[in-house]
Amino acid sequence: MNVARVNMCHGTREWHRDVIRRVRQLNEEKGFAVAVMMDTEGSEIHMDDLNDVESTKAEDGQIWTFTVRAFDQPSRPERTITVNYDGFAEDVKVGDELLVDGGMVTFVVIEKIGPDVICRCTDPGLLLPRANLTFWRNGSLVRERNAMLPTISSKDWLDIDFGIEEGVDFIAVSFVKSAEVIKTLKSYIIDRSPGSQIGIIAKIESIDSLKNLEEIIQVSDGTMVARGDLGAQIPLEQVPLIQHEVIQLCRQLNKPVIVASQLLESMIEYPIPTRAEVADVSEAVGQQADALMLSSESAMGQYPEKALAVLRSVSLRIEKCRREEKHWDVTDLRIVSSSKLDEISEEICNTTSRMANKLKADAIFVYTKTGQTASLLSRNRPDCPIFAFAPSTSIQRCLNLKWGLIPFRLDFSDDMESNLNRTFSLLKARAMIKSGDLIIVVSDVMQSIQAIKVP
Repeated sequence: MNVARVNMCHGTREWHRDVIRRVRQLNEEKGFAVAVMMDTEGSEIHMDDLNDVESTKAEDGQIWTFTVRAFDQPSRPERTITVNYDGFAEDVKVGDELLVDGGMVTFVVIEKIGPDVICRCTDPGLLLPRANLTFWRNGSLVRERNAMLPTISSKDWLDIDFGIEEGVDFIAVSFVKSAEVIKTLKSYIIDRSPGSQIGIIAKIESIDSLKNLEEIIQVSDGTMVARGDLGAQIPLEQVPLIQHEVIQLCRQLNKPVIVASQLLESMIEYPIPTRAEVADVSEAVGQQADALMLSSESAMGQYPEKALAVLRSVSLRIEKCRREEKHWDVTDLRIVSSSKLDEISEEICNTTSRMANKLKADAIFVYTKTGQTASLLSRNRPDCPIFAFAPSTSIQRCLNLKWGLIPFRLDFSDDMESNLNRTFSLLKARAMIKSGDLIIVVSDVMQSIQAIKVP
């Protein structure tokens, strides 16, 4: 794994703090560089906890009550679920469909009594604590219930303070509607922690995100296609098209993109995935997503290590196949540089990738102070591995999210030959390169390209 995600929808800050510090400890002890992403809860409508049980089954035809009333756990009536949104009962109408967790369970509203919404289960399934809720009316999503909800809730701001304090590498913002939300959060982080390297990931999971897609991607440090919640707000058949559009746009704008939700959902309970899930993973890899994310498979599933092994083996096989078919060739990508100096760096990276492919290089070495040169190389998807060397651990960890990058921390010397010799020794000791390998070397300090044989 390259990034550990902690989901603030679940657990306490103390529990998440322990996870973050254990990841940091393992990085220190084992020489890993696993980054940490904190995922905010966002102002979604969701169920509360289920009387301290992990799940409960809703059967076909059963009557359930969804309410804004709060109960002490022992006094909650049977088949009654508290909802976190005060305007819930006012916004829905008799006849509306209530989708739990994107349609894993479906109810129809049959009656409203004050703060209580009485529903009949029409599609049975498993109810999980804090699952999200969406309403559909006459085949369309009921959206007025979200109109007054902020993207970043008061709880989210406290969680963000927690993330800044713990030094997480990324903060993923749920239900982003506009670029302004990302800009506001970035300003807040700079004010609270000057010089912070925290990257902001925009989660594309609502119909409102799609209206401002390019502007949101432009100002973010990365994007997540959160297909579970997205699939509850748009027709299911549109989800693959949106996924492809977001991936291609992110590559054009040089932003990492994560494909998330239900990649290997069956592996929550079973040791092997369905063949359809393998095909889904293959499609995301073929579309050139930077990262694939496990959710319930690793958070509560019975086979988390096997699920991760499946992602790895399928990804490696599909990438190998695509390279053999020459589908990874450098394509016409738009210029993303804002200055002439940056444009020179961008062209150097394009040339480096073409040279590596033409010469069948064994690896690319990139020495980068900011990570930008390594990012531009990644965008080109060269055939060989990219070993990125950066002077800080925060940049090293952030580079984990980019396609094909294997990042290391290195204290740069003014003598480039010394840098080369140290990195040759490091990677030879780890059996990542060997004597006689052809390496293409690029540096954002010297803005040069070299082709070197490993001594």
